[in-house]
Amino acid sequence: MSNDNIDEYNLLTSMESRHRKERKELQSKIQGLKKAAKNDKTRKKELTTEIAKLEADLESRQTIEIEELKRDNINEDSSLLDDENLRQHEDIKLSKAQKRRNKKNQEEQERAEQIKLQEKENQHGPRNLEMQAILARLKERHLNIFTVSSDGDCLYKAIEHQLTHRRNIRVTVDELRKNVCNHIKENKDDFLPFLTNPNTFEMLTNEEFEDYCENICSTKVWGGQLEIRALSNCLKCPITVIQATGPETIEQGNEYEGPPLIITYHRHMYSLGEHYNSTMTLVQDEIDNQ
Repeated sequence: MSNDNIDEYNLLTSMESRHRKERKELQSKIQGLKKAAKNDKTRKKELTTEIAKLEADLESRQTIEIEELKRDNINEDSSLLDDENLRQHEDIKLSKAQKRRNKKNQEEQERAEQIKLQEKENQHGPRNLEMQAILARLKERHLNIFTVSSDGDCLYKAIEHQLTHRRNIRVTVDELRKNVCNHIKENKDDFLPFLTNPNTFEMLTNEEFEDYCENICSTKVWGGQLEIRALSNCLKCPITVIQATGPETIEQGNEYEGPPLIITYHRHMYSLGEHYNSTMTLVQDEIDNQ
């Protein structure tokens, strides 16, 4: 290997060593940022964008440095490149894996920017305005939202959480669905007048009523006002639903004793439709910081 090739190899080796060190230092910095933001939800959201930018900036700078080294070596030796030089030149080209990482980092950075822009646009949208109104009403009761997943079981999961949180009662979503199904069947005269066919708007036939009840316990069909009433009757306890518009609360089962199960109703939380969440009691530190 000629002296020029040795110099080129040394430059490349030195650069690669420095790049590895820079990547390790960045990962250490990212871990420190994540640790600092562990209990700060707002900071966690901002951190996703910041980390993506830090990684993309480092990848971009290192890529430019490698490209500049390639150009310098090509310009100096363009008339003298032999087979060995060509192989070395190929070695310092960006690998396919590196290109994929660069592309992925760029896409992540763009996505983070889009999320940040969307969140800014949503500040005055119906979802955010609804959430602010519900949180304000919860604050008066020293409560906060406990989020449950949006999968058709949200009402039952919210009640399941309330029973555990407020009454130390363990019951599954499937058990709640089965109880509601049976209660509505057994009290058909009380519920049937409020059930209509969504296409004809006529009261359900006996067959349609049976199908309605069966779907409650065998599918993830969404629960509403009638199911809340049935849950209150089955559990023999009051249920309070806090919402943003209309009456501040909807009360069911006030004839029963004990503290109510308190859930929240959201019209605009998800694009798929309405949603229920549970609630949690605020600790004193959270109350003071609000």
